[in-house]
Amino acid sequence: MSDNSTPANPNPAKSPAKSAAKKPVSKYPVNMTETPFPMRGDLAKREPGWVQQWQDKKIYERVRKACAGRPKFILHDGPPYANGDIHLGHAVNKILKDMVVKARTMAGFDAPYVPGWDCHGMPIEIQIEKLYGKNLPTAEVLTKARAYALEQVDRQRDGFIRLGILGEWDNPYLTMAYSNEADELRALGTMLDKGYVYRGLKPVNWCFDCGSALAEAEVEYQDKRDPAIDVGFAFAEHAKLAAAFGLEALPAKDGFIVVWTTTPWTIPSNQALNVNPEVQYALVETTKDGKPLLLILASDLVQSCLQRYKLEGNIIATCMGEALGGIAFRHPLHAQDPFYDRLSPLYLADYVTTETGTGVVHSAPAYGLDDFISCKAHGMADDAILTPVMGDGRFAASLPLFGGLTIWEASKPICAALTLADALFELKMFDHSYMHCWRHKTPIVYRATSQWFAGMDITPKDGGPTLRETALKGVADTKFFPDWGQARLHGMIANRPDWTLSRQRQWGVPMAFFLHKETGALHPRTPELIEQVAQLFEQRGIDAWQTLEPKDLLGEDAHMYVKNKDTLDVWFDSGATHQTVLRGSHKEQLAFPADLYLEGSDQHRGWFHSSLLTSSMLNGCPPYKALLTHGFTVDAEGKKMSKSLGNTLAPQKISDSLGADILRLWVASTDYTGELAISEEILKRVTEAYRRIRNTLRFLLANTSDFTPQVDAVPIAELLEIDRYAIAGMAALQADILAHYERYEFQPVIARLQNYCSEDLGGFYLDILKDRLYTTAVDSHARRSAQTALWHIAQSLLRVMAPTLSFTAEEAWAVFADADAYAESTETIFTQTYWELPRVADGAALLEKYTVLRAVRTDVAKELEALRSSGAIGSSLQAELTIRAAPEKFQLLASLDDDLRFLFITSQAKAVEVASEAEESIAVSASAAPKCERCWHYSVDVGTLAGHESLCGRCASNLFGAGERRAFV
Repeated sequence: MSDNSTPANPNPAKSPAKSAAKKPVSKYPVNMTETPFPMRGDLAKREPGWVQQWQDKKIYERVRKACAGRPKFILHDGPPYANGDIHLGHAVNKILKDMVVKARTMAGFDAPYVPGWDCHGMPIEIQIEKLYGKNLPTAEVLTKARAYALEQVDRQRDGFIRLGILGEWDNPYLTMAYSNEADELRALGTMLDKGYVYRGLKPVNWCFDCGSALAEAEVEYQDKRDPAIDVGFAFAEHAKLAAAFGLEALPAKDGFIVVWTTTPWTIPSNQALNVNPEVQYALVETTKDGKPLLLILASDLVQSCLQRYKLEGNIIATCMGEALGGIAFRHPLHAQDPFYDRLSPLYLADYVTTETGTGVVHSAPAYGLDDFISCKAHGMADDAILTPVMGDGRFAASLPLFGGLTIWEASKPICAALTLADALFELKMFDHSYMHCWRHKTPIVYRATSQWFAGMDITPKDGGPTLRETALKGVADTKFFPDWGQARLHGMIANRPDWTLSRQRQWGVPMAFFLHKETGALHPRTPELIEQVAQLFEQRGIDAWQTLEPKDLLGEDAHMYVKNKDTLDVWFDSGATHQTVLRGSHKEQLAFPADLYLEGSDQHRGWFHSSLLTSSMLNGCPPYKALLTHGFTVDAEGKKMSKSLGNTLAPQKISDSLGADILRLWVASTDYTGELAISEEILKRVTEAYRRIRNTLRFLLANTSDFTPQVDAVPIAELLEIDRYAIAGMAALQADILAHYERYEFQPVIARLQNYCSEDLGGFYLDILKDRLYTTAVDSHARRSAQTALWHIAQSLLRVMAPTLSFTAEEAWAVFADADAYAESTETIFTQTYWELPRVADGAALLEKYTVLRAVRTDVAKELEALRSSGAIGSSLQAELTIRAAPEKFQLLASLDDDLRFLFITSQAKAVEVASEAEESIAVSASAAPKCERCWHYSVDVGTLAGHESLCGRCASNLFGAGERRAFV
């Protein structure tokens, strides 16, 4: 009846609708059951209907009701930024989350999904500037920004829903929700009260285009070309220098200690020099322009420096850097303006190296973190630090020689002034990796400003561990998927500076403090005032801070205080959602800590990072038990996707052309721990894989369409042997898949599913089963045994594929489930848990047995193909087979008795025992017997039955008699 075709064509003899239409209807029909589940998915056309149906039926709410009382599993959604249509990265992220949530739901958990959006911050504020111009009143900026963010949320929400993602879309969390803004302020107040938050002057990452401090996660590195200069600082304390080098006196009056820098614009702000106390320094005697000159350089760099300066010289004395500590030198421009006529003391600093330059580093404490720390450690007061660079990147107009110039424009005039002062020894353009703003792609600087910080190494008021210590312990206590994420996050926490919490923007949660006009101190009633402002936020949002008059809360003290103008870093917004959402706006649905945070690998320095720090301060532990990271999308050549390269693929376009289930299958079948490659060619391959799975489903649904389990099911112990094997095989597959789901591994799940559908089912079990399904009597034990196995396999298969192929599984469930089961499931597969397959007592033995039989079948197939290629036979059913097998293999083959031929899909098959494996062989030959019209087997009894000359005896019995008996296959 059947050859080795897959279940894509349930009746391999006929394709067939066209050829079948030309043939007369047989008076001996086979059991060809139908299903309304179509062969073609037409996903792009039909999925929107399912989306609408899920919304109309409130499927998410039905799932929540079904899960009530189960143990909770909380995946907390990292909020995408509410700006622009969703892109492929969004789709990957949300689909992965949806698969996790659905897999956990079906594993028996109550796994709600509350999507969220990050709504404050600079990108939206910049959009408002673009749309309506700059210098709008703050109140108007806030109103327009809130309205814009809501529009973006609606656009993105529609895109996510189209991808088949179930969630609380009618009630998402928004960082700009009034209650969240209020709780965020309360969280800040708690951190302040615990002693983690302080205000101070410190260099922070500063973008001139943003006009604001940047978070660590907002900094990226690009190549930049800068002038690298060697600059001399003239000797000022000759006697001290002579003593340091062990000399009675210096042999020449003129001399310089030379520094090397790639930021000439910092020279006007120089206030100190640095040497390494453990590095040896040399006093070099040379001649420049015919005059004797002394230079101080690191001993190891003397020759390279002299060569660079095109000078010749000799080392006349050496000393360790420690001996030079405290000696002062003149600013290079001291003679050109009284402002520069100052001394730069030499400080000892471990960070100075001899890898490049001169071994001497200059310090402009306002524009370098190491410089700042060094100068502060040596007693420099905040108000003594020079800060001539304004927020827009220009020098203050009052700066002599360079006032009004941008720092980049000033490089040339600064170098010219140094040349005029005879202090410039070398200028050479230098390519290096430099900090850039991730939004504007423009260079940024360190810039000392008065900011609010969360101190990484401050001991909190309760005397407990520091924020860094708590966070590092939290990293150690967290599970990571993949595990390399742990070392990555640990390194970032271990080495990060204090967190700059404040921003100089409008569209953000205000740091609602009242500061004393003269001292800058916080109002003594700050905790109480923060709670009062938070209550105003709950009523009117952050707009309330703009309209609030200090006297409204401070009374008689109002004239002594001003409102702080800073807003919170937007990373604080999202980083505090464990407090504002898990324990705040959605505490009934969610719980703290979350079981999982899942984001792109860049979030080790972003959301994972800020969430860990905020929770460490508030709770002393991470807000998550586990972190999962995924890679980024690239094209087939591994290039990052960008509009300029024209290699982007919009998720909307893929859904509209191929269907969202194809996109979901691509995500699931790709190793998300690395880069996710996608192209039209890759999607074609995914589509082919989808068709194989769909065809398998269609076969299962068609061949169980007339099966009522309550009436027709055969007890497991009474199933035919191969049916018991099939159930045992499905159980093994399901256990394997569920273990992968447990570890959030989707690629192996899809690989196993595809292999199962094409090889285990299509290439073996279903291929063999067709004869029994189609030719035995409708209500026969043989057919009902097969249908019992198929029914259990379908129950399991639909559930394990549902997290990935959600639309297809839902469509198939509507066809497969009977009226009672469909009603009990409240019309969705997503209320179901994984199928509990019946236990097969001899399952392990059968799996072992059929592994051997399948290997024999593979060898037989090669021989049959050779015979078919020769033209001796048309299909495998035309063949007769003799297998000579050694005792152990013979016993397995012989155990199938007359059913052996069905295993190989041949008309005759017999096993013959031989003494050893060396004597084993397979012999195939064409049958000389006539062919049965109905089952296509070749049998000697065809033509011997009066009135039914075209039938074999087996078919006659199945149609008109007691029916054939099957025991094994």
